Amino acid sequence: MRIVLGVSAGIAAYKSVHLARLLKEDGHQVDVIPTSSSLEFVGRATWEAISGRPVSTTVFEGVDEVRHVRLGQEADLVVVAPATADLLAKIRAGMADDLMTTTLLATEAPTLLVPAMHTEMWRNAATRENVAGLRARGIEVMEPAVGRLTGKDSGPGRMPEPSEIYARVQQLLEPDHAESLPAGTLNGRRVLVSAGGTREPLDPVRFLGNRSSGKQGLALARAAQAAGAEVTLVAGSMASGVDLGGIDTISAETTEQMHAAVLDHAAESDVLIMAAAVADFRPAGYTTTKIKKTDDAADPVIQLQRNPDILAEVVQRRAQSGGGPEVIVGFAAETGDDTHAPLELAEQKLARKGCDLLVLNHVGENLVFGQDTTEIHILASEHAQRMLGEAHPLHVTGSKAQAAEAVVAQAARLLSMPEG
Repeated sequence: MRIVLGVSAGIAAYKSVHLARLLKEDGHQVDVIPTSSSLEFVGRATWEAISGRPVSTTVFEGVDEVRHVRLGQEADLVVVAPATADLLAKIRAGMADDLMTTTLLATEAPTLLVPAMHTEMWRNAATRENVAGLRARGIEVMEPAVGRLTGKDSGPGRMPEPSEIYARVQQLLEPDHAESLPAGTLNGRRVLVSAGGTREPLDPVRFLGNRSSGKQGLALARAAQAAGAEVTLVAGSMASGVDLGGIDTISAETTEQMHAAVLDHAAESDVLIMAAAVADFRPAGYTTTKIKKTDDAADPVIQLQRNPDILAEVVQRRAQSGGGPEVIVGFAAETGDDTHAPLELAEQKLARKGCDLLVLNHVGENLVFGQDTTEIHILASEHAQRMLGEAHPLHVTGSKAQAAEAVVAQAARLLSMPEG
């Protein structure tokens, strides 16, 4: 495959040397196009030695070959890593003032942009608008990692590791990569996503909760947004460092708060994806002062009561009124038990809840919660199976972003199909 690797002027450019090596060792032809400023970080000689190809920054070299057009025309994939805030703005505006930007404007190949910048720049409204606009055009923009930046700064904006970018490139180059949604697939649609865990207070300092990080729910929101949807995220407890920038977000710490937020917005949504790990029970009573150990060494007894079943209630309201989300997606976090495998429990839950799609996560210690990778099964109701016309469950392994694409793709297909 022919891959164009663009490199803009960020200190993370040194990581792209390793990315270029990974791509070259995998047998791809790699044409590196740095910006002139990026050569202050990694020199031309390094890129030519790693890629085995001539390297230029200007349209005035190789004029007889019309390289600024030819490179884009012949590319199977274009990757820009790192992509600075300045470059994102240029690509969004359609500017073409050097070899990299002219190549990007001339190519019809899939394009992957890998941002790297300081947290404040990533969160700036201008950058968020540029990212949203690029995604709406069908250009994939990876989420930056969270971690140490230049100097003492730390936060979202760090360039993902080369191995993670390489894994994404491999997926994009697979012939059966069918889950990436074309630009505009969900234009004009409203998608409501719940994410994270809930916290049920016991007293002013303690709560009952779970290990959900919210990463999968956020990935679902990003996937729907990239497909053109207007997305609202109902966020419970999320892992520290999770960047919600650019998404309309409602905070909901408890199940009752999430229940109210989801019901308030479900009726006006086309798709509801309930990815949050919602607590089934909450303490029956809340103590306004801290629960303390007593001298008699008696163990406190905590009485629990059921929380509202948000997913089942939305399904029931849709059935009764004929309104509400056209597609409802539930999640099942299952460990299995002595008599049932996780998939069996998920099938039972799908029938019990009455949603259109159900996503099974096989959870446990060091499984799924807080991880960047996952393994899911997407189950469909009998009605949804008839509409989709394919066998279920679908099995997806990989990053949570890849899993999110698969789920959103299935929901989008159901939206686009007429009843009958």
